[in-house]
Amino acid sequence: MSARHLLLLLLLASLWGASFLFIRVGVAELGVAPLIALRVGFGALFLVGLALWRTGAGPLAAALRSHAWPLLVCGLLNSAAPFCLFAFAELTLQAGVTSVINATTPLWGALVAYLWLRERLSLTRVLGLATGFAGVLLLVARQMFAPDDAGGDAGTTALAAAAALAATLLYGIAANYTKHKLSGVDPLLNAAGTMIAATALLLPPALATWPAAPVSVHAWASVLALGILCTGVAYFIFFHLIAHVGPSRAITVTFVIPIFGIFWGAVFLDEAVAPSMLAGCAVVLLGTALATGAIRRIPGLGPARDAA
Repeated sequence: MSARHLLLLLLLASLWGASFLFIRVGVAELGVAPLIALRVGFGALFLVGLALWRTGAGPLAAALRSHAWPLLVCGLLNSAAPFCLFAFAELTLQAGVTSVINATTPLWGALVAYLWLRERLSLTRVLGLATGFAGVLLLVARQMFAPDDAGGDAGTTALAAAAALAATLLYGIAANYTKHKLSGVDPLLNAAGTMIAATALLLPPALATWPAAPVSVHAWASVLALGILCTGVAYFIFFHLIAHVGPSRAITVTFVIPIFGIFWGAVFLDEAVAPSMLAGCAVVLLGTALATGAIRRIPGLGPARDAA
């Protein structure tokens, strides 16, 4: 990977890490459905404009017509529902904590691929799944058992953590569904279509729950940053990296996002970075590395090809 592509990878991680910061700021005033509807709406506008510039109206319209149902399903599973679940979780959890839980997405992806597509699940990957989810428990333990310091009682924190994990489960299902149903569709057209679908799905609940109180400038700025930078621009960078360095290298952004998520939360929201949080982050990332094959083999667990 060249220095330029490495810088783009770090920029992408910083943008996606910042999304948890902007969600935390925006959801308190706008609520879950309005915030996420605006996020996917602005993201859709950016990606549709980009798709029109790159491919023209014909290919975009053809993709939307011929893959309408799969795009609608992906819009629900990969954007509308998980984005809302993360926003709900951040009513309680710190931005840094949710950014680390987001790193469990590949764990769910591997498990869903095993259960649905019957892909092999080696002993190393099973260990990775167990390690990753143990890291999540370690991560949220402080907020569950020290509510006075972290905000929210144990039950509320557990519900928020479950919502964040459910979001990553949906990401895992969506990744396998996309592989099964949309493998031949251009990634940019796929992203634009799913954002359009997510916007359509979220518009009714967003209008029904629109806040009565005026929304502050800070919240609106968070919405714009979330939709344009953390969704539109971030997707553009991600597709550029896939095209130039390959998907296996581009997906390594997963390991860097929590670093930025924790950093932005600490700097701009004064979130405490406890030792248990750093330990949980390390355990989650270790589990993800094992489950995705980034760590190919652990001595004594069988031949290297089992972890491929």
